[in-house]
Amino acid sequence: MAALRAPTLRNIISSSPPCLRSVQRRWAQVHDVRFLATHREPDRIMEKYRQKLDQKAKEIGVKDVAELKQVFAAKSQHVKNPSVPPSASPFPPPPPAPRIPSDEAPTRNARGPPGIKTLSSFLDIPKTRTLPPSEIASIWRLRHASSPTSLCGSVPAATYARMLLTAHKHPQFILPLPRPADPATNSPATTEIHFLQWTFPSANTATVLFTHLAEYKLRGEFSQPHTTVTHHAELAGDKGVVLLQGNVLEGKGVSLDEGRWLLMCLQKFYGWESRGERGKLLEQFSGGDGDFRLERLVEEAERVP
Repeated sequence: MAALRAPTLRNIISSSPPCLRSVQRRWAQVHDVRFLATHREPDRIMEKYRQKLDQKAKEIGVKDVAELKQVFAAKSQHVKNPSVPPSASPFPPPPPAPRIPSDEAPTRNARGPPGIKTLSSFLDIPKTRTLPPSEIASIWRLRHASSPTSLCGSVPAATYARMLLTAHKHPQFILPLPRPADPATNSPATTEIHFLQWTFPSANTATVLFTHLAEYKLRGEFSQPHTTVTHHAELAGDKGVVLLQGNVLEGKGVSLDEGRWLLMCLQKFYGWESRGERGKLLEQFSGGDGDFRLERLVEEAERVP
């Protein structure tokens, strides 16, 4: 038999059936080196020192080794960042003890919220209680007579009670302010509409803010009132009188007499006759009734009660 050539021999070997080929199988397992480096070694160390770690945890006062880790992690963070205070416990610190109010606290609370002047800011209330109501009203007017932009007066307690009840039902309203014709500028007689809003900063204090309706429509809650009137009811119970004071801001287009007109209209709609046609106008305005008419508002404002 002729000798087989080398290329022929290679073809025979490559074309051999699969069963004649040598089979190689791999049983090696692949492990993540990072896992071996970061998990197995610490676990082995933890098991080795478990008893000592448990003892240390009891000495510090934590529950177990896991909480002990948190304690030392916090201390390590403090070493890296001194602005972070170290903590001996993984739990948040308890809230501070309630502050005991000082002797000055009741005095501040009695004066009402910051920025709000109560009656004690103007008068010595204990001494004022010894005076008759008529004398109290006279002293109150003299107290504000020197200010050229001041509004002041007194209201019977029964009238104020009706005003307050109506104010809680209708805290917002509009009032007309008639302006006569001005021959110097050839301006005809007109009627301006002003927006009013009641606020109740304290139990014995109620304040009314008057703002131009046009400005209120433009700026809303950011509009600045031109007139403020505050009612003080501290003497309503024993003296039967409620004192009021306010101011008309200069440069806001409203004079002191016009501020008095608005104050008189306020009492007409909220105190003297909160029912009838005026009460109906209040209900229509608060309810957004389409039957509300400015003509009727002007007539009721100019009508003598």
